[in-house]
Amino acid sequence: MTADPRERLARVALSSLFEPASPKVCLMVARLGAVELYDRLLADPSLDDLRATSATRLAALDPAGVLDRARRVGIRYVVPGDDEWPAQLMDLDGTETLNGMAGAPLGLWVRGAGSLVSLCERSVAVVGSRSCTPYGEGVAGDISAHLTRAGRTVVSGAAFGIDTAAHRAALGSAGPTVAVLAGGVDKAYPVRNTELLREICRDGVVVSEALPGWAPARHRFLARNRLIAALTRGTVVVEAAVRSGALNTASWAGLLHRVVMGVPGPVVNASSEGVHELLHAGTASLVSRGEHVEDLVGAVGEVLWTPPRAPETLFDLLRDDDRRVLEAVPVASAAPLASIARTAGVPTTAARESLLRLQEEGWVLGAAGAWRQAQDPAARRSQPSPVTAGASRGPAGHPRGAEGPP
Repeated sequence: MTADPRERLARVALSSLFEPASPKVCLMVARLGAVELYDRLLADPSLDDLRATSATRLAALDPAGVLDRARRVGIRYVVPGDDEWPAQLMDLDGTETLNGMAGAPLGLWVRGAGSLVSLCERSVAVVGSRSCTPYGEGVAGDISAHLTRAGRTVVSGAAFGIDTAAHRAALGSAGPTVAVLAGGVDKAYPVRNTELLREICRDGVVVSEALPGWAPARHRFLARNRLIAALTRGTVVVEAAVRSGALNTASWAGLLHRVVMGVPGPVVNASSEGVHELLHAGTASLVSRGEHVEDLVGAVGEVLWTPPRAPETLFDLLRDDDRRVLEAVPVASAAPLASIARTAGVPTTAARESLLRLQEEGWVLGAAGAWRQAQDPAARRSQPSPVTAGASRGPAGHPRGAEGPP
């Protein structure tokens, strides 16, 4: 399914005339529709204030030519009504203004072999500082690689630092990734990421609100951040100073009721200070690995992660009451049964039964009515105990009966 051609042309025209995320334009498109607003803009004197804003661009307006030139270099313009349009972008129409910006994009310029709607169905944003540390770069790469292997698409902004680490890790895990740019999709920015963007286009997509040929600008980066947040199910911030574009993306994610996540770093590093403030304020959930992210963005009731546990030890295999008694048995010098029972807080008969089982397993040694822990219980446990081997004497060389060592 594709949108009406007149709708597409009107949205190209409006995108040519106005900067992205203009609250006034977005509101009028929502009320009138793109076609009627464009027609009125050309003919209705009552819209002189809006026309004045775009006067310098209005004279050179050629939406059909813009579309044609884009098609010739493999760029498509996706708008509401197209099969490739991600419906979640419309959530932006219901948010409050942030940095003087609001509203869903009029359309998106897309370059690459992937399908934008399919790629963003199970996507997660990984963003952070351009001046990242090796720690942040490594964590961003690990999380992105895990998410990619789990079938999720990593979305980021193709900037240096954390963004680049996220994209490269996704590509290195043989998965597609999505780069959202602040300038035209035909202009690599930063230039040193030209090859990276080319690689992204092979299976993923490069996306922008800005017309082909437009250069990045600060306000376009801020507008771009809202798209990263809106396209994804959640945003992971890996390293961000107190003034950071990544924090702006996190703010948009919060406004959109998406999951906001932060990776903690060293408390003395300014590059993690912004993330720590998010965590301290409770506006972000702490994550340190891809499994944490999956657990937070997964469907309700879907169990995606089991907390890690240390390997099970021989001590873990003991009965609860035997572990309690064993902990009451001294290591250096032997103690009598009554003392062990008192320390463990169990009856004497129960302590005796536990000690006999522990002796059979090689955990304790008994002699002259007293008990102490064996030096190497793990090694002893692998050997046949005197009882199971049919021996009549205990490890200390004393006869063993039902009542324990004499």
